[in-house]
Amino acid sequence: MRSYTPVLALAADLLCVLVFVVVGKADHATGLAPAAVAATAWPFVAALALGWVVTLAWRSPGRIWPTGVLVWAVTIVGAMPLRLLSGEGAPLSFVLVTSLFLAATMLGWRAVALPLSRRKRQKVS
Repeated sequence: MRSYTPVLALAADLLCVLVFVVVGKADHATGLAPAAVAATAWPFVAALALGWVVTLAWRSPGRIWPTGVLVWAVTIVGAMPLRLLSGEGAPLSFVLVTSLFLAATMLGWRAVALPLSRRKRQKVS
């Protein structure tokens, strides 16, 4: 699925992470100042970047499998230890909510983009 540039796909994944952080901070009333958002987001952003690098996601950024699933998995598995190292908690309930939200959004945008991309290619052909 080449119709989605890697930059747009990375931006979409980053947006998923940032929406998760902002919604969580707003829901728990822990402050939405940019520094507060950044302090909560950095483990997820770092793990997302790692996920993109280890999966070579730029080769097929819009694919659900394996790209989306593996980037999502690395983001979750990588972010939790970073949260713990930074003094934040990672109780099971948080890990589950994080996993479900990021799966729905990171895989969801790919699921929506896939048929749109195919339709666009069919019109061009």
